[in-house]
Amino acid sequence: MKRTLLLTVALSSTIAAAHAADWTPPKVPDPIPDNLSWNGITVIGALDLGYAYQTNGRPLGSVVSGLEYSPFTTTRNYTGQSISTIAHSGLQQSFLGLKIEEPLGAGWEAIGRADTGVDPLRGTLSDGCSSFIQNAGVVYTAQNSNADSGRCGQVFNGQLWGGVANNQYGTLTIGRQNSLELDNIAKYDPMELSYAFSLLGYSGTNGGMGSTQAARWDNSAKYVYDFNGFVHVGGMYSQGGNDTGFFGDSYGLNIGGAYRGFAIDATYTKEHGAVNLQSSVNDPLNATTLAANISDNSAWSVMAKYTFNLGGGYAPPAPYPTKAAVKALPQQDKLILFAGYTNISQTNPDTPVTFGGAAGGYTLTSTPGVLPDNNAFTTAKVLDFVWVGARYELAWGLSFTGAYYHVNQNAYIADSSPCVAGGASKGDCAGAYDQVSFLTDYALNKHLDVYAGATWARVTDGLASGFPGTPGAKFGFAGTGTSIDTATVMTGLRIKL
Repeated sequence: MKRTLLLTVALSSTIAAAHAADWTPPKVPDPIPDNLSWNGITVIGALDLGYAYQTNGRPLGSVVSGLEYSPFTTTRNYTGQSISTIAHSGLQQSFLGLKIEEPLGAGWEAIGRADTGVDPLRGTLSDGCSSFIQNAGVVYTAQNSNADSGRCGQVFNGQLWGGVANNQYGTLTIGRQNSLELDNIAKYDPMELSYAFSLLGYSGTNGGMGSTQAARWDNSAKYVYDFNGFVHVGGMYSQGGNDTGFFGDSYGLNIGGAYRGFAIDATYTKEHGAVNLQSSVNDPLNATTLAANISDNSAWSVMAKYTFNLGGGYAPPAPYPTKAAVKALPQQDKLILFAGYTNISQTNPDTPVTFGGAAGGYTLTSTPGVLPDNNAFTTAKVLDFVWVGARYELAWGLSFTGAYYHVNQNAYIADSSPCVAGGASKGDCAGAYDQVSFLTDYALNKHLDVYAGATWARVTDGLASGFPGTPGAKFGFAGTGTSIDTATVMTGLRIKL
């Protein structure tokens, strides 16, 4: 924690010095056009590359060539190895895609988005499921990076949707879309879903209401209506299906508002038959299928932020400001405060899943003829997420962000076998997660920024079970420890289209 305190003091001193100097550095020449558009179709994307050092991690994998940034994972891969390596997607998932914004007349607009996450170090599509196959049955000390994910090699593993928008009637979109919860944490996470520095970014558990694979909903329809910029409501429905994040129908509701510098959103979600991939060590050696359990998930959340415009007073929001009007607003220094809470409950599915696949078409069995586990939540598993943070933005492009994330897990009964010994003896014992992160980011121009940051995270008791050195560890790596932690320092650059 001494390192954390020293970094806090250093960042505070830098902020004060930069503000006092009132200095505006020259922008770096920007060779990329403001947008790459043709007939309402715009190329979008991001390339995020850097270098990282991690005190406790795993070597990069041949499929997932990124670090396992957080110990809030199913992989239990942290075996005391320090890792120093080229890394990618520290601030966000590197991706390529298209978006559509084409006026249709009479106030209507055709909109759409198609994007896919990529691994820039290997030139391949993001495929977390394949990383589990690669490490199936391999003992911890021989494993490389692998991670549960809803990005499993699909052509469009991000979003793929289309729809219409009208200022008077709202916005309707259909396809593969972010859940309402994922939309909201993207707005209210102080680290903006950074993989390297945010629990909410690296782990899809919150965005998927307990199930990473359910953070993006296939076969879904989403409707959002905005009442003059002050109040907005939204609803979302998906019929689910095979090879998606959940097998049953699911729905979500959202209400929120904004006034002057204050914004708030509340969301409720219900999912049926959600997919939860287990650790790769649950798969036998050379397996081509994935071990998984199935759950029905319920979640509700409240998130808020407040923006102090330090350079002057507030301007009342126009109902539908034009892009030109927004661009013309004078730039001001800002201080933004963030807070959020999510409650997630997972229970056994009302309708057991007897066959099927995960996202990307991976079969959900651990061995031939063995079904996914429909009894992993004999009593409800409950997760409570809490986070707070602040960001100080200087008008000329430099920003400083600090954030704290905390998770509580209750003691529940899995597969009719309760936690008896407590501590880290079983994964269904009560446990906790804590993470502290700091980030400095400098926008050199509209399309290029550079960043540096540090984060420290720890899992304890039930959430640490299965890690080498704990009583719940497998393959002869059991010990007496009840917690495990890791610290990561990363610097990099991001190019945005």
